[in-house]
Amino acid sequence: MSISAETALNPGVLAHAEPSTSQIVDVLEEDIVFGYLHPRERLVEDDICSRFNVTRHVVRQALSELDNMGLIERRKNVGAFVKAYTDKEVIDLYVVRDILEGNAAQQIAFPVSPDRLQGLIAVQCQHDEAAETGNMRAAFRANICFHQTLFALTDNPILCATIDDFARRTHVVRFLSMADARFLQKARDDHWKMINALQNQDRDFLVSTCRSHLIPSRDAYLEQYRRRSQFK
Repeated sequence: MSISAETALNPGVLAHAEPSTSQIVDVLEEDIVFGYLHPRERLVEDDICSRFNVTRHVVRQALSELDNMGLIERRKNVGAFVKAYTDKEVIDLYVVRDILEGNAAQQIAFPVSPDRLQGLIAVQCQHDEAAETGNMRAAFRANICFHQTLFALTDNPILCATIDDFARRTHVVRFLSMADARFLQKARDDHWKMINALQNQDRDFLVSTCRSHLIPSRDAYLEQYRRRSQFK
């Protein structure tokens, strides 16, 4: 992601040069993850054009990409809205993620080569630094990179692409956990546990940690969904 430091500090501003479609997608994706845009919130094309100072054509390209990523849904003659899931849909999504990521952890061949292990450690150090300095957008990107680097150890690109797809689809679920420092610290701790499991060639611990790592964001969303349903 080639977005300026100004952007990282201010979610409403891009660099002075006209932003690309991918840059707009990145910023809107992060807005969804961090709860600046809420489930069912409408994305108004005119507002996005004004915010990024781009044409309606560019905005529609960005919305199309977000739709393909499963982050928004577009309704004919109505517009685009941030994706919202029922509790059943969230449970189903996370069942699939559990199957995919648990299986991926089973497929990683031991021992992991020192250079690939060091690459994973380097990414986690970036994640730690971003979290400690309060750069939550950088922490979000480093978190994605950590999991991509971890599951790349399977040497199964099709599996990795499928894991990425389902992880993206749950971005709208993760906004509650991303805003809570406790969840961020647990994620960091889990990442180091995964690294230690790889170093110690402890398959069972690696698999169990990958699976339990998914639970907090799922449960935080479900708790809010059920609480909200009680007052309807």
